[in-house]
Amino acid sequence: MMCLRTIIDFRLLTVILMLFLNCGSAEESAYLHKFPDLTGDYLGQNPPGSEPVVFAPGIVSTGMYTRDVAMMPDGSELYYCVSEWGKAFIFYSKIVNGKWTEPEVASFSGQYLDFEPFISPDGKRLLFLSNRPEKGEEAQPGWRKQDIWAVDRTETGWSEPYNLDEPINTDGNEFYPSITKDGTLYFTKVVDGAAAIYRSRFIDGKYGEPERISDIVNKNRPYNAFISPEESYLIYCSGGGENGFGGADYYISFRDSDDTWSEPVNMGEKINNDRHATSAYVSPDGKYLFFGSSERNIHDDYEGLPVKLSDIKTFQNSHRNGNSAIYWIDAGIIEELKNSANANR
Repeated sequence: MMCLRTIIDFRLLTVILMLFLNCGSAEESAYLHKFPDLTGDYLGQNPPGSEPVVFAPGIVSTGMYTRDVAMMPDGSELYYCVSEWGKAFIFYSKIVNGKWTEPEVASFSGQYLDFEPFISPDGKRLLFLSNRPEKGEEAQPGWRKQDIWAVDRTETGWSEPYNLDEPINTDGNEFYPSITKDGTLYFTKVVDGAAAIYRSRFIDGKYGEPERISDIVNKNRPYNAFISPEESYLIYCSGGGENGFGGADYYISFRDSDDTWSEPVNMGEKINNDRHATSAYVSPDGKYLFFGSSERNIHDDYEGLPVKLSDIKTFQNSHRNGNSAIYWIDAGIIEELKNSANANR
């Protein structure tokens, strides 16, 4: 049971986290004291081209462990995750009077480990991973209990969170939800210690029995899969796929109308390189691919040089400090990869 002290401690952690969001080097941080006036799509950021760039440096990508993007269909709200001190928070920013608000913890997040938000294509439901206990249960530390939870959109915001329950959630671990336009739910399920991608059709207002999708996709323990709204392609992470770069990479597989999946295609060095894949997302307008990745190559910058406190602070608040940061790139790369997949069929 969550005691008063725990709640107070959490509120203190939230204050500290917001203060930390406001700090950083002049190069990496977009603001130090006052949140900037951000207008336009995507937090007013300059859109990327064919090369990936860090998304909203100093605002969303701050040097902390940051990943997972979700957006309302009209682009007016953006959600993402931050993990610090063994906690995981879902943050969001929205447009109010033409300006983006300063990121804050979502109403349904904050007390437990919350990750991987996904907003349904109609904007009426948000699903997410959480280790929170169900009513009458004791909270468990760490990631011992991973279930998919949901909140519904109401006139005043999001509803109270509720567990999707069976047949989606079991005594095992289920996570990383992603939904198609027709309501089909894709998610990762761990069975006998191995991760695999499952899907559940939404029929007559409820989810059907989950099915393990093709072994073409599931042959290398994939996880954290994003399904396109039309169910035409799947982007996922895997550490054992072909043509890998040595760590966990992003792969994409394309689906035909007869439910046949293409051989997975490594998304290439622009996306993977020496980074570590965490989660992918394509914006509702289909223009941009967002992906979480960790880079660890900043250490060489100070090889053999005297170390200053300012150097360490710059490194700590940089997106290249080994923590996951959010990148984005023109989604045209998906069509390029589709042509490559078709050429190999």
